Amino acid sequence: MKTILLAGFGAMGQSIFDQLKDDPRIGRWMVLERAERADDARRKLGTHGQVVQSVDGLETRPDFAVECAGHEVLGTLVPRLLEQGIDTIVASVGALALPGMVERLDAACQAGQAQLTLVPGALAGVDALAAARDSGLASVHYTGRKPPGSWRGTAAASLCDLEHLAEATVFFEGTAREAAATFPQNANVAAMVGLAGMGLDQTRVRLIADPAAGGNTHTISARGAFGRMEVMVEAAAFAANPKTSALAGMSIVRAVRNRLNAIVI
Repeated sequence: MKTILLAGFGAMGQSIFDQLKDDPRIGRWMVLERAERADDARRKLGTHGQVVQSVDGLETRPDFAVECAGHEVLGTLVPRLLEQGIDTIVASVGALALPGMVERLDAACQAGQAQLTLVPGALAGVDALAAARDSGLASVHYTGRKPPGSWRGTAAASLCDLEHLAEATVFFEGTAREAAATFPQNANVAAMVGLAGMGLDQTRVRLIADPAAGGNTHTISARGAFGRMEVMVEAAAFAANPKTSALAGMSIVRAVRNRLNAIVI
């Protein structure tokens, strides 16, 4: 049975744990959480494992780790895990848009002979985009369309009047790197599209606030030697955080199960 280190036990981390806690292939959980939230995490974790405040000097070495603690934590925590030889599944993909982050994580992987897995989150078609990359891509575009409420509390509030929109409004057009840096809570998907395809600086992104939108819509359009593709997902919002699609958590669960399954899709 496997021991899993779960970094971050907020709404997303708890959702992942709840979906996987009864899997007989998982023997123990180690939850990394801040001291002020440790007691609450212990209560929710129950007899399934232990809560730790640091990944240094762990009594038990996890078989792999899952990060869902946020962009700020990724840069300090994940390189240390990788340097210790602990394979890590990462949810906060948008952090890789920061200058030098990809190179830093790659160096940590090399140092620890570990593997970093990026989850596609709410996106479909990432596998096809990554497969087409080596044969040559001519253009890749990502469009994110969400209800105005899903953009509250982000930089979008200063770019358009979210409270009084009467129609769909494009408030951002730029590169995937710019989108991921400016809208870290909403644009992990933009970074994922960039990393999978033409790169963060060649992938074009358009973000839209639409009062008629029934959910969070993600569209990838690409052309290249492979042909042409357009993939759209209209995803329900994550109940605990409308800035995130419910499919994002499901994507992490799938990545964990792929580490456990004999046959992987």
